[in-house]
Amino acid sequence: MGNHHGLARLLASIVLALSLTVGEKPVGARQLLEAALPEVPELPKPELPQLPDIPSLPKPEFPSLPKVELPPLPELPKHEFPSLPKVELPSLPEQPKPEFPTIPKPKLPEVPKLPHLPDFPKPTLPFVPTIPKDASVATTSP
Repeated sequence: MGNHHGLARLLASIVLALSLTVGEKPVGARQLLEAALPEVPELPKPELPQLPDIPSLPKPEFPSLPKVELPPLPELPKHEFPSLPKVELPSLPEQPKPEFPTIPKPKLPEVPKLPHLPDFPKPTLPFVPTIPKDASVATTSP
């Protein structure tokens, strides 16, 4: 419980230090705005020195190499495979074709006829009068 006093003093000193530094910032900013910047003289542009001329060198000529003849590759003997005898398959006896029984067609029942509906007159759209484009509309304003 005795440590709370030390923590309270530390917190109070931090708050005091921050409150004292708050007032200095606007003064420093005002001093920066009011201060005149010194004039910087313009520096001359640097010039690069002239590079020395490099003499062109003659193109080197390489001596021609003698043509080398390679010895021929040794030939490998061709391998001959023994021939295989042909296998003869015995012929299969012919099987008689199976006979399938015929399936009779089922009789479909007749479709009943629908009753005849009377012819109704077609509906007509109501008449909408058209306004001529040339006619000017009379305005009734006081």
